Amino acid sequence: MAEKYLSDAAHFPGGHAASIVVPRTTAEIPDIVRQSKALLVVGAQSSLTGGATPMGETVLSTEKLTRILDVGPSHIRVEAGVPVAVIQETLAKTGAWFPPTPTFTGAFAGGIVATNAAGAATFRHGAVRPWVQALTVVLADGFELTVTRGETRASGRRLRVPASSGTIDVPVPSYRMPDVVKRSAGYHADPEMDLIDLFVGSEGTLGVVTTVTFRTLSPLPTTALALVPCRSEADAIALVGELRLEPHVAAIEHMDRRCLDVLREDGADRRHEVSFPPDTSLALLVQIELPPGTTEADAFAQIEASLAAGAADTALGRICRLLHAHGVFDDTEMALPGNVRRAEALIAVRESVPAGVNQRVGRAQHEIDPRIAKTAADMIVPFERFGEMMEIYRAGYASRGLDYAIWGHISDGNVHPNVIPRSYADVERGKDAIQFFGREVARLGGCPLAEHGVGRSAVKQALLRELYGEAGIDEMRAVKRALDPSWKLAPGVIFSER
Repeated sequence: MAEKYLSDAAHFPGGHAASIVVPRTTAEIPDIVRQSKALLVVGAQSSLTGGATPMGETVLSTEKLTRILDVGPSHIRVEAGVPVAVIQETLAKTGAWFPPTPTFTGAFAGGIVATNAAGAATFRHGAVRPWVQALTVVLADGFELTVTRGETRASGRRLRVPASSGTIDVPVPSYRMPDVVKRSAGYHADPEMDLIDLFVGSEGTLGVVTTVTFRTLSPLPTTALALVPCRSEADAIALVGELRLEPHVAAIEHMDRRCLDVLREDGADRRHEVSFPPDTSLALLVQIELPPGTTEADAFAQIEASLAAGAADTALGRICRLLHAHGVFDDTEMALPGNVRRAEALIAVRESVPAGVNQRVGRAQHEIDPRIAKTAADMIVPFERFGEMMEIYRAGYASRGLDYAIWGHISDGNVHPNVIPRSYADVERGKDAIQFFGREVARLGGCPLAEHGVGRSAVKQALLRELYGEAGIDEMRAVKRALDPSWKLAPGVIFSER
């Protein structure tokens, strides 16, 4: 039973724990924190960075903290262990929704706050950070702190944080964070930052999140999906550039040619009854948010009329005309509102890509070399530099003789280049490529750590040092020492003590 707490989705090696505690109420947590010498909080353990893999700490699992505490006209308050899918199901009953949903809806509320999670629709709705209205956080000394957005801001690059012994003076780092929509790269820093943002994205190193109040929206839109085959990357980027201007497009996913090969090799295309024209170079999956109450019949009528002279100006009509202008309308498949089965199939096609690559990594680890591990990047650049970044990825992998697949959130300029390893040497060359990519992404004004955080990953910690320099990491250490002088919470996550 304890084994499930010793690793996360990154399969980071060597997980072991001093003990495991699973509190049933948030009232138990202050005492657990006070009594622990070293503590690692875990949730759904969906981390892709090793951040939820213990290295000898006491593990505190939030899996039993599942109460919905309050649902209002524009907010929902939940305990840290409530999955995102449950948040959305609860809100849907009132006609509301939580827009910045990460791709994995099994993630827990506390976890998405801890990593400033993001997903496909971040392009339209932003990452989790601005949607966090309030937090209850247990600090390293066991003090239970409630933080509400707008109540406490930094002054003179200092934040004053209440604690058991009085007020703690916390320095705000001076480094400049990349100006992109996704950023999960160490501690937030802004001269006049809100206190709540000190904890969002801190990966459990500054406090234990026990409850969260999220801002919500209503009414809940109706969703349609479009699977769009493209003949070239240049064509796809041009199309995405125009689709981004359509306010009803919430997200655009991207799968390159190698991803499509993985689908065919695994039979996922046949399993989900999807086919691509022979000249397809990559595919896009477009998520469209339509007015509430739009039916399948309404959507079909709009599509039928979209190319007719004098057709009404509707969201679907504009999108269909755009697809037609780019020569891809006839090959596009749509899952219209109400066709849940087809929508799930199109989403499953996209999710079959990372699953297929991960299976290949696992087989190589088992059959070739146990040292083989997932070797992947999670980087973002401003969209106008996306084509340049993709050329850098391809050239960097090709020059190292690597097999690779690239997929992700093209509407954000955020994709995930993954090595498909055939040897341990491929893993080493892949790590070298990722360090190179990180420098290039920073040069293009992007962030080499977009969605998944830093965790215990040596590669990602190196990317963080590359981004902010040793001086920037020392500034983060100063923040942690102010709030956690004994280095109790998640030691080794984001950065080492020295």
